[in-house]
Amino acid sequence: MMLGYLLGRAGIETVVLEKHPDFFRDFRGDTVHPSTLQVMDELGLIDGFLKLPHQQLQKMDGQFGGRSVRIADLGRTGAKYPFIAFMPQWDFLNFLREAGKRFPPLKVMMQADATDLIWSGDRVAGVIADTPEGPVRIQADLTIGCDGRHSTVRQCAGLKVEEIGAPMDVLWFRAGRRPDEIENVFARLEPGKMMVTFDRGTYWQCAYVIAKGQYDAVKARGLDAFQSDVVATAPMLRSGIADVKSWDDVKLLTVAINRMKRWTRPGLLCIGDAAHAMSPVGGVGVNLAVQDAVATANLLAAKLAKGCPDENELDAVRRRREFPMRMTQAMQIVVQNNIISVALEPGDRPLRVPLFARIVNAVPWLQGLTARFLAIGVRSEHVRSPAASTASSRA
Repeated sequence: MMLGYLLGRAGIETVVLEKHPDFFRDFRGDTVHPSTLQVMDELGLIDGFLKLPHQQLQKMDGQFGGRSVRIADLGRTGAKYPFIAFMPQWDFLNFLREAGKRFPPLKVMMQADATDLIWSGDRVAGVIADTPEGPVRIQADLTIGCDGRHSTVRQCAGLKVEEIGAPMDVLWFRAGRRPDEIENVFARLEPGKMMVTFDRGTYWQCAYVIAKGQYDAVKARGLDAFQSDVVATAPMLRSGIADVKSWDDVKLLTVAINRMKRWTRPGLLCIGDAAHAMSPVGGVGVNLAVQDAVATANLLAAKLAKGCPDENELDAVRRRREFPMRMTQAMQIVVQNNIISVALEPGDRPLRVPLFARIVNAVPWLQGLTARFLAIGVRSEHVRSPAASTASSRA
């Protein structure tokens, strides 16, 4: 939707396909970082955006074995919007769709599921999509795969993925929150357990971290045992955990970190999770995807007005975005291998605060550096794509 908005704004005839009839689903990637808020500001959308219901997080604390430490302070980043906004992703997507309606070149097709690519020789020339009226062929000068970590576009193009791996999976659920419950701790780690909680106003959005592939073992112990483990890790959920009435209320996220060496074919480009799946560490996935979209529009919008860029020009997006993606994944891997894996090891040994966290907690200006890395990123993108050009190409 972000790329569709930017290309429609540039006057490029653009079709965005969404396979569902609406955006109302539990995406779980609901963190909107200062880098994305800055993009919304540059597009003149920030005032309306921040009127949508959301919560704001500025300071991030971690609790290691009962000791709380501050690991990031977004107020020290110098960002124009020094907070993370927690907003349902369906609200974000609907907002962009509504804002994009003022651009005639932009069309959003709901209930259109891309199932295959159209080829012209060795060049991708569009997609075949299933719709309620039957299959449709959508010809395009450029096809952009933004269809996530299980990308159909990527698979049909024969693009290979390098799997890096992750030592954990995540169980997502909601727990009730009383108005008087205030909790600044973001992540909690106890021997053999880890949990992340987000204050969503009327409820807690919870991520219970388990060792990779252990979901069936967790279920086998029973729902009561799971609820007890949750409350032992986060006592403020003692009353709210009653909202988890069955395993249907618990969603498994199989964590993966991967990336493609090649993001393109002639007439095709993949971005976001289709090109590089991120771990949930830091909640950066949505924001890396938005940065990819901004960079894509910056690099290609003017060229699309003259026809489809060649593959080398399309590959400029990878060359621009690969370094920040790799640096972010490297950070996630360090956290996974040196903190999360250690915390998830079974046993009753005391859990110590990692040295780096003790140093960051003791030196406040370092809290701005960690926050900047997480919330703004290694290479933030700013909107430089043109506005109100004449549409002469299709994406």
